[in-house]
Amino acid sequence: MPVLRPALVSVLDLLRCPTCRAPLRPGGGALRCPAGHAFDVARHGYVSLLTGSRATSGDDAAMVRARDRFLSTGAYGPVRRAVARLAAGAVTGRGTVVEVGCGTGYYLAGALDRLPGARGVGLDTSVRALRSAGRAHERAAAVAWDVFRPFPLADGAADVVLDVFAPRNAPEFHRVLRPAGRLIVVRPTARHLAELRGPIPSMVTVDPAKEERLRRALGPFFDAAATERVEYPLRLTGRQALDLVGMTPSARHVADLGDGLLPPHRVTVSVLATSYRPRKG
Repeated sequence: MPVLRPALVSVLDLLRCPTCRAPLRPGGGALRCPAGHAFDVARHGYVSLLTGSRATSGDDAAMVRARDRFLSTGAYGPVRRAVARLAAGAVTGRGTVVEVGCGTGYYLAGALDRLPGARGVGLDTSVRALRSAGRAHERAAAVAWDVFRPFPLADGAADVVLDVFAPRNAPEFHRVLRPAGRLIVVRPTARHLAELRGPIPSMVTVDPAKEERLRRALGPFFDAAATERVEYPLRLTGRQALDLVGMTPSARHVADLGDGLLPPHRVTVSVLATSYRPRKG
C-alpha cells in the first residue's frame, strides 16, 4: 500500500473531489471524500484525480526523458530563476504555489527553493512526467489533472499560479487564486529557438497573434503587473539540441529524432514572463 508523501499530506486541505467538490482525506492507500469517491495514490507519490476521458495524455516517456536530460544541464536556468523571482514577490511566509502543466516539476521546484516557507502543487496529465514531479521537491505534491477542466482545488487556494509553456484556463486560474495572489505566465517570443526552424522545418512555430490571444483570454480576469524579457544565446551540443526538440510538442511533428539528426547549434532563448494580478469581481 503506497505511503502518502509528506508533501501530499500537507496540501490535503486544498484538494477537492473532482466529482462532488468535497474535501479529500487519506484512507487505504487512496484519497477519499465523504461521498465515497476514491482516488489511488501511485507508488511514485502522485495522486490521480482524473475521471473519464482526458483532453490529452501529456508528455510520453521519451519526451519526459528528453526533458529531464535537457533541464538538468541548466540551460533554462535563467528562465527558472525569473519564474522564482516573480513568485517570491507574491508570497510572504507560508504560501502556496500551484503549477499548471508542471511537467517534471522543474519550475515549481525552483520557486519553492526561493520560498522556504511555501508548499507546492503540480498539476499535469502525463503520469510519466508526474513520476518525476513527485520527487522534484520535498514540499511539492504532484496531481494528475487536465488543465481544461475545473481544477480539483478549493477557491482561493493559491498565492501563486505558475503557467510555464503550458495551456491556460483563465477562469480557473482566477478562481483558485487569492485576491492578492499572482498568476505568472511564461511564453516564447518569435525569436525563441528560431535558429532550429531551418534544419527542422516541421518544428512548431510561435503564432504571431499569440500575445493578442493571451490578452483576450486573460483580460477579463487579470491585469498585467510586471513583465520580464529573458533572452540569451545558448550553445547546444547535438545531443542537447535533440533533447530540446524532443521535449517539446515539436517532437510529435518530427518523423525522426534519431542520433545524428542535428549538429551542434547556437540558438536564442527568448521568452516573456509576466506577473498578473486578479481582477476583482
